[in-house]
Amino acid sequence: MKKLIIPLFAAVLLTSCGASKVSKEKAGSSVASPKTYNKAFQSAYKEIKAEDLKKNLYVIASDEMEGRDTGSPGQKKAGEYMINYYKNLGISYPKALGSYYQKVPADFMKKRGGGNLPDSENILAFIEGSEKPDEIVVISGHYDHVGTRNGIVYNGADDDGSGTVAVMEIAKAFQSAKKAGKGPKRSILFLHVTGEEHGLFGSEYYTDNPVFPLANTVVDLNIDMIGRDDPENRGKQYVYVIGSDMLSSQLKVINEAANKTTNNLELNYKYDDPNDPQRLYYRSDHYNFAKNNIPVAFFFDGIHEDYHKPTDDVEKIDYNLLAKRTQLVFATAWELANRAERIVVDKK
Repeated sequence: MKKLIIPLFAAVLLTSCGASKVSKEKAGSSVASPKTYNKAFQSAYKEIKAEDLKKNLYVIASDEMEGRDTGSPGQKKAGEYMINYYKNLGISYPKALGSYYQKVPADFMKKRGGGNLPDSENILAFIEGSEKPDEIVVISGHYDHVGTRNGIVYNGADDDGSGTVAVMEIAKAFQSAKKAGKGPKRSILFLHVTGEEHGLFGSEYYTDNPVFPLANTVVDLNIDMIGRDDPENRGKQYVYVIGSDMLSSQLKVINEAANKTTNNLELNYKYDDPNDPQRLYYRSDHYNFAKNNIPVAFFFDGIHEDYHKPTDDVEKIDYNLLAKRTQLVFATAWELANRAERIVVDKK
């Protein structure tokens, strides 16, 4: 997750932010139904395992990846590992793109304060929907970190190695359902973005140059740091959920229903408070979707003592909690991808 910035237009969106509960009556059909969370869901859900998340994270956040700075050789190595993972699962890329890579040019980043960053790439994997293929559910996470400083590797195991491997694991779960003849009704785009730490560049480039029309994009579920706990919640089974009721009256209720269906984590809405000084709604890649009027939910574990330090290492990840949070995002995505109607955008 990038460091604190305050956009000039922040105040406009903040006025719509709130932590109030949404009633089931108001949400209408948004509450997950037993028919949605069926045997196919249960089978796919069980594919998300702590040991598999750990296996991938020990590679993504290893010293070999040199901190995955934007456009660096280490980041490209991490990208190659991710692409091979998708190939092995039989998950392809969007046909219109022609490969797993969406180039993010250096000039694009430089014009937005990216200094002398080299060309980089977003990585996109894609499962086409069986009934509503033109409607897209995006599951995103950035795979860059801050690189190497003074000869010390900043591995970024939580930020955002945890989100990176969660997206990969969710893709595996959806692909297992597809192989069993129960693929998602809507299409799923697994979007690994670059340049987040320097200014949300990869997600901005995608929303400026979308592979699929933004009008057809149903939601973005963004995962940025879900492998640790913060001092305020030490030892708790929780996750922060940010922005889920900013644009849609249905998304928050769907996520809460998915949570009750799965691990029943404590859902913390602290950062939805418009007066919170951290202003986290603006600090990760979901924001570039939200500013295009696409509903978002940002899953986050909080600011812990190793944030943006070289001590953000794989040994400190709580893999069981990482798996539970990943399962929650999967369950939410499953409902969004398989419900009869796409969620409404009824807030501004």
